[in-house]
Amino acid sequence: MNPLITILGPTASGKTTLSIFLAKKFNGAIISADSRQVYRGLDVGTSKVSKEDQKEIPHYLIDVVNPGEKFTLAQYQKLAFDAIGKII
Repeated sequence: MNPLITILGPTASGKTTLSIFLAKKFNGAIISADSRQVYRGLDVGTSKVSKEDQKEIPHYLIDVVNPGEKFTLAQYQKLAFDAIGKII
């Protein structure tokens, strides 16, 4: 069995910090579901995880499309399922 932990909550509630803690504890990875972090260059105001943390813990679905590009839920879902497959 491959556990999947989902963390959700309001902005600035500590989700990123908790996700990093849990990923370290369980030797896991993080799949971002943030609607802004998916875009390259939108770092201000999104609390995007640092490049240092991204090197230490595998992160998926951060900086995958350019602002202004069409990016649908179906595209996100495919990438998320692909990431889950890689992690497992």
